[in-house]
Amino acid sequence: MKRILSYSVAAASAAALLAGPAAAPATAADFSGKRIEWLIPYGTGGGSNAWARFYAPWLTKALPGQPVIAINNMPGASSTKGTNYFARRGTKDGLSILGTSGSTQFPYLLGDRRVQYDYKDWTPLLATPVGGVVYIHKSLGVKNADEAKNLRKFQLKFGAQGPTSLDLVPLLAFDILGLNVKPVFGMKSRGDGRLAFERGELRLDYQTTPAFLKRVTPLVEKGEAIPLFTFGMLDDKGSLVRDPTFPDMPHLGEVYEKMHGKKPQGPAWKAWMTFFAAGYPAQKLIVVKKGTPKEMVDAWREGVRKMVELPGFKEAAAKALGDYPQAVGKKAEVLYKVATTVDPASRKWVVDWLKSRFNATP
Repeated sequence: MKRILSYSVAAASAAALLAGPAAAPATAADFSGKRIEWLIPYGTGGGSNAWARFYAPWLTKALPGQPVIAINNMPGASSTKGTNYFARRGTKDGLSILGTSGSTQFPYLLGDRRVQYDYKDWTPLLATPVGGVVYIHKSLGVKNADEAKNLRKFQLKFGAQGPTSLDLVPLLAFDILGLNVKPVFGMKSRGDGRLAFERGELRLDYQTTPAFLKRVTPLVEKGEAIPLFTFGMLDDKGSLVRDPTFPDMPHLGEVYEKMHGKKPQGPAWKAWMTFFAAGYPAQKLIVVKKGTPKEMVDAWREGVRKMVELPGFKEAAAKALGDYPQAVGKKAEVLYKVATTVDPASRKWVVDWLKSRFNATP
């Protein structure tokens, strides 16, 4: 696994904290007979929904009193619609939680005008690293990443939620590689993009690991979808390495080197690494509002700690979500900071790129 670039001490520290759950204090709080509302600001066909529905029964087992956990999907506006709703209406009693993803973090980081929420108002309970896989349709005639140069002769449509959503990462990656990609904005979730791919309307797509494993693997097995590359993952020094769930698949840096004969570098690459770090090592987060009673926060943190140690959890999570460690306790707090902070210079570069490339202003 080749290291491409070490981008920051903060990300390196966060990556080093990914190994193993931290202990949490015992608590007397009890959820017996309670119903927990879990808001997911995405549709039902994408990776965030798959992630939440995997977690819900495990959380029920681990939380004291085994409460009912009801998932409420509220998609729209690159996840800002549902997240704004949680900021306004979510309760502070420990019975209302939010599941965020990179498409929630990025509008916040870029100062998107639709954002009416602030991550400083929330307390993290769990952070999940997630990968991303880019794949193409078999009709393009490209069999693997070694033939990626041949994609330059095509104009490729790509279904995206919006330029300031998590889709910023693949959109910038396509530009860095030199591909001619025309985005089709307005998708309510990554699931919409996948469905358009299945209908033959798009020949380029990407999915986060949970959706890829569940929804795209059958297309790969039929020979209809060709996995091209992953975005990679961070090692304990903050360097880009192969995604542990897909160790035989090259990451973006390796594909760039195959196509251009040199390692990626420069402001575009630095900006990509910065937003990749914000969007993937802690892509999916479970939060409660600040002001939630300490005993309830402690109960949640002890519950998620117990959950990741339940018999069979690790194996089931690897199968459903990918081979990534789940971060709880102090580790979740560190990754939460990484996911909600970006280098000002990279932010400015991306804002300028969004304006010149898509005439988009956050």
